[in-house]
Amino acid sequence: MNIKDYIIQNFKDDNVETIKNAIDESVKEYNEDALPGLGIFFMLVWENSNDNEKNTILEKIKSNLK
Repeated sequence: MNIKDYIIQNFKDDNVETIKNAIDESVKEYNEDALPGLGIFFMLVWENSNDNEKNTILEKIKSNLK
């Protein structure tokens, strides 16, 4: 099983609050082990976003690169 499949299997039955808490905890703790999982979340969002949503994401990223 690859990491994408592993992350999807791990979280597919979780509710939004559980996913939010996992993201918040990973970011707060700067848990490098969790970074690949966050990357999978980002990949899923990116793949399923339209051009307007992608532009919003890109603008948010760009505005926070200080």
